Parts: sequence; structure tokens; C-alpha cells
Amino acid sequence: MTTTASVAITSAHRVTPYRVLRSEWHKLWTLRSTWINLAATAVLTLGMGAGISAAYDGSGEGGLDTVVFVLLGTQFATINLAVLGILATAGEYSTGQIRATMTAVPRRLPVLWSKAAVLAAVAFVLSLWTNLLTFPLAQFFLTGTDQAAALSDPGVLRGLAGNAAGLTLLAVMALGLGAVARSIPLATGAYIGLVMIVPEVLRMLPYAVDDAVRYFPAKALESLTAAQHGPGAAAPGAALLALTLWAAASLAAAAVTLRRRDV
Repeated sequence: MTTTASVAITSAHRVTPYRVLRSEWHKLWTLRSTWINLAATAVLTLGMGAGISAAYDGSGEGGLDTVVFVLLGTQFATINLAVLGILATAGEYSTGQIRATMTAVPRRLPVLWSKAAVLAAVAFVLSLWTNLLTFPLAQFFLTGTDQAAALSDPGVLRGLAGNAAGLTLLAVMALGLGAVARSIPLATGAYIGLVMIVPEVLRMLPYAVDDAVRYFPAKALESLTAAQHGPGAAAPGAALLALTLWAAASLAAAAVTLRRRDV
């Protein structure tokens, strides 16, 4: 009887992937910063999409793709969602909560995978629905201009979904950087440098690097967002693969760091 009771108690407190996932889901949604971040991301994307569309006079934007034009507000999302990812990992180190987390899950890596899965699910759903709301709202103002388009037009839905997938992968990449750096400012600086600064520096080098730059995160995201494949841009499939590899490399570095360093 005692043995049976002990087994039952052990089973009730056993660490399982589902329980780790549920724990990370709960931790993410109980933070006020999560709600503020996600609300700001949606409002900025919708607001900027509607604002630039209402102000557009139809004079042309240098051949800018319609979906890219409407979703210019997702430039804020590349930062907001990245910060959310960094807070999910580096934030725990700053508060010391990571010690309790790793004590509860000694194997450590399930925590990283669960954080990435929860963040990816939240980021993708939010981004996709925001994009699907922003596009028709913007098109209300763009009727009769050269930027007018419908959801059923070739490449539009793929661009909206591709943008959501790209933003999600950037957020996961930022989460990995947060786990490696274990510092919110350092991880944020590394992310901004990699996404916004390094590609521009490479463009100034005295030899051709355009083929490489097009697969850096920001340019890959733009290629995923565009409804039509532009000249000199990566194909959507190649851009998605590039962003997937960036996110995978970041998570791999985070996994190695997590296994080799004390918390």
C-alpha cells in the first residue's frame, strides 16, 4: 500500500514535456509586460497601416510591393516581439527566477524548447490575425490607387502569412540570444546589431555582398512579406529557410550555453 502511494505521488509530481510547456505558458501570460507588448504590437501595426494608407495620394512609392507597403507597421513588431522573446529568457536571469525554473526541471533543455514553442505560438497567431485585419482596413483607403489589391490577388495571402512566420522566427531567434547573453541590454543590442546594423555595414564593404545580405533577417523578412518576387530579392522559400536557420542557430547556441554554464 505504501509503495503504491509513493508511486502515485511520484507520478503526480513527475516532470513531463506537457507540464513544462504549461508552466511556460502560464509564466508568459501572467506578466503584465506580455499584455502590453502584444497590445502595442497589434495597435502599431494596425495604426500605421491605416495611417499611411489614408495619407497615400496615389503618386507611387517607387514600386513598393502592396503587402510590404500596408505592413510597414510590422517594423515595430520586429522589435516588440524580439523584446518579448528576450524577456522570456534573459528576463528570468535578471530576476533570479531561472534558479527555481532549473531546479524544477533539472534537464534544462525542455525549458528552452517550451519557451520557444510558447513564444512561437503566441507570436504567429497575433501577427497573422493583425495582418489579416490590417490589410483590408488599409485597402479601404487605397481603393483606386496603384496600391489597391484584394486578399484573393496572387501572392497576397502568402505575403501576409509569410510576414507572420518571419516575425515569429525573429522572435524565436531573439529568445535564443537572450538565453546566450543572459542580459536584457546585451541581448537587445546583439539583436538590433544583427538585424539592422550588420547588413548595412556589409553593404559598404568594397566587394559584392548582396547575395549574402539578402539572406540576413531583415531582408529575408521583406522577401517573405512581398506578394510579388522583386529583382535582387531572395525567393520566399529561400527566405523562409534562411530565417529558420537563423532561429535554429540561435536556439542551438542557447542549448549549448544552457548545458555548459551554471545558472
